[in-house]
Amino acid sequence: MLPKTNFTPPFAITRASHVSLAVTDLERSRDFYRDVIGLVVTEETDDAIYLRGLEEAAHHSLVLGRGAEAKALRVGLRVRTDEDILAAEKHFAEVGIEHQRVEKPHQGPTLQFRDPVGTHMELTSSMDVVPRKMQNFNEFVGGAPQRLDHYQVVTYDVQAATDFWTGLGMRMSEYTATDGTDELWGSWMEVKGNTHDLVFTNGRGPRLHHFAYAVPDGSSLLHAADVAGALGFGDEIDRGPGRHGISNALFLYLRDPDQHRVELFNTHYQFIDLETPPIRWDTSNARRAQLWGMPASRRWFYEASEFPGEPVNEPQLMAGPGTLEDYLGLH
Repeated sequence: MLPKTNFTPPFAITRASHVSLAVTDLERSRDFYRDVIGLVVTEETDDAIYLRGLEEAAHHSLVLGRGAEAKALRVGLRVRTDEDILAAEKHFAEVGIEHQRVEKPHQGPTLQFRDPVGTHMELTSSMDVVPRKMQNFNEFVGGAPQRLDHYQVVTYDVQAATDFWTGLGMRMSEYTATDGTDELWGSWMEVKGNTHDLVFTNGRGPRLHHFAYAVPDGSSLLHAADVAGALGFGDEIDRGPGRHGISNALFLYLRDPDQHRVELFNTHYQFIDLETPPIRWDTSNARRAQLWGMPASRRWFYEASEFPGEPVNEPQLMAGPGTLEDYLGLH
């Protein structure tokens, strides 16, 4: 059943904001995100590195923390004001969502919680402000990522995840469903006026499939691929370049040294006017994931980053997507 957006949510979410990862070799991961992807290093400590896109004024959109195991730690969203953090605490207490207020460097009031499908989330209302570098063209390296745009989470229950987040004011722009039904296979939800801030797709979860940065143009994707090859990361190109049917975006996916997945993408469209319905895609329609070219590999569809201490559950919908190996008749 298609969810209905709550247009008077208990607190105001404004956008995808920041993601935190545990990595096993902090310096190697820093080099990858700085030199291959092209992010700006804002700050380094003994145990953490803070990075951001070139046009971002917030202190960080990616935090790399030194860890014994590679894990996706937190998916971060911004809320509008400190009062929204208070309202979120009140709402979660009323509906039985466990949560905790934490102190995080360079962030204002910050609230951590697990959503009903186990995604490890974080809300913050502000960050330290740093200079934008969007016109420092001499510093545009790798894919020249401009800003964090969205996340995709693999979940065992897309319907439950979608119901929860649309109840908090997110709006579904596109979705995939079992042919002839509205049985949700994937949902693309937004709050900032383009196609997605938070995506849930069917599979073993909860796991973070990827986080994505917007880049200036299609040539930036090609340059990132060339840089990855030149610096010895060519085998870590996970998918693309290509164009999605869903969101209409050009894309390139890469895996970092711990196999966390990052997407560079360009050209998705506005989704602002409230009378515009979401676009529906049948799961049998391969064009939803790849408008041209061959389908993604099994590892793109089935590998993702786990959250620490969070059990991974089998999906309710068991049929899987067609993969590159299926397309080529490989086993």
